[in-house]
Amino acid sequence: MSVSEQPPSSHDGPPAPLAGPAAEIAAGYAFDGPALELGALLWDGTCHPDARIRVPLPVLNRHGLVAGATGTGKTKTLQLIAEQLSANGVPVFLADIKGDVSGISAPGADGGKVRERAGQVGQEWRASGFPCEFYGLGGIGPGVPVRATVTSFGPVLLSKVLQLNQTQEQSLGLIFHYADTKGLELVDLKDLRAVVAFLVSDTGKAELKGIGGLSTVTAGVILRAITAFEQQGASGFFGEPEFDTSEFLRTAPDGRGTVSVLELPAVQDKPQLFSTFLMWMLADLFHDLPEVGDLDRPKLVFFFDEAHLLFKGASKPFLESITQTVRLIRSKGVGIFFVTQTPKDVPPDVLGQLGNRVQHALRAFTPDDAKALKATVRTFPNSPYDLEEVLTGLGTGEAVITVLSEKGAPTPVAATRLRAPESLMGPVDAAALDAAVRASPLYGRYAEAVDRESAYEKLTAEQRAAEAAALDAAAAEQAAKAAEKAAKGGARAPKEEPSLAEQVVGSGMFTSLARSIGTQLGREISRSLFGTARRRR
Repeated sequence: MSVSEQPPSSHDGPPAPLAGPAAEIAAGYAFDGPALELGALLWDGTCHPDARIRVPLPVLNRHGLVAGATGTGKTKTLQLIAEQLSANGVPVFLADIKGDVSGISAPGADGGKVRERAGQVGQEWRASGFPCEFYGLGGIGPGVPVRATVTSFGPVLLSKVLQLNQTQEQSLGLIFHYADTKGLELVDLKDLRAVVAFLVSDTGKAELKGIGGLSTVTAGVILRAITAFEQQGASGFFGEPEFDTSEFLRTAPDGRGTVSVLELPAVQDKPQLFSTFLMWMLADLFHDLPEVGDLDRPKLVFFFDEAHLLFKGASKPFLESITQTVRLIRSKGVGIFFVTQTPKDVPPDVLGQLGNRVQHALRAFTPDDAKALKATVRTFPNSPYDLEEVLTGLGTGEAVITVLSEKGAPTPVAATRLRAPESLMGPVDAAALDAAVRASPLYGRYAEAVDRESAYEKLTAEQRAAEAAALDAAAAEQAAKAAEKAAKGGARAPKEEPSLAEQVVGSGMFTSLARSIGTQLGREISRSLFGTARRRR
């Protein structure tokens, strides 16, 4: 049963009243409470504007999936949902991979196509812009810079970014453990490199003997990975001032939710980095937010674009952490929508927690495509539609939808023609975007990077002090030998105290340094999911 045909022209009169399965589907979306309007039911090639397909506002913390082939309208669906969430006072986070989501801040452009779509789905369309904040990773590209310290990012997520294997990940965890306990703050990548280099030095090796040690080979792999990462321009992503993810929870003075747009076009060639950074944001929110249970509306809805990049090549412990985050963050009032091409991009344990589904068209040009299509169909409840035919016949801006009802039960599968976003469907002018960024109250707080004393500076200072002390000791020893030679033939001098050089060698300067720092700060940083560090707000 194809739904890709155009609806009847206006002179054909209104669609016939729904009956049978179509009426049952429409009844499944007749919610009493507040709901977001997604579109109108498609049945037997006809769009029925009176059969509204909706999703209840309170269930949007139960997570969701927006999927579909390239060019089928996923981005516009995100925009449509984000607009209505904002209008209902719910803050939204969007990752702008291609640079075309910034238009949500400006009123949409009226035109024939928009009016035609609005008429087809029974929408009263009004051009509207929504309150936005624009962010950029590490200050690359437009946006208020978002940075994280290496310490708070944690070893598990950093291992994912550096593409380390399990053994190397465990070694990196050991390095973080040592730095945490000794008070060597890992603010940026040069701090991490300094600590790794110290722990494989002659004086540093002894520090890890009691807890496992660090092989020179593994340290070399980690150091090379860090260097390659820096050469890709990633240094700016780690540092201070560290971004406070609670900024994503703000509302505008008029009560609408702020739409936080992370501008990523400038880092499109670093997909693993931005997908992992998105996971850090979620993990940071997770262990900072209190438990709130089910609310009448979410505290935040987070759209996780290019989700397949997060799961690609992920280790079992990493996937388990993602699954746990998705499962538990719901009770903190946060909803997550994963955005990808097919449901098979998402691990089954995660997919099983995504109760709200918007599936755009899929293509079946190859055997692999056909296999993915069949797998997608199996993820939907039983339906009167021939979903294989429907999913390959959907037009741009059409989707197959099932959501959770107000009681938490899945709604009937509904082929849907989606409403038109009311904001600009495209990017805003670059000058307007830059002006909005500089006018943000957050710009002064996060724009300028700060490089304070941390592990690199501490270790470098102590190394220089040790070298200077060793030179002084050597000079003093030479002077003592000269004095002894000059006094040759005299009475034997009493036994001298150990020379300064012997004192330096015997003290183990670097080992002493690390231990003294440990006694100063001596508490290991408390870490949560993904090894991310807990911070006090």
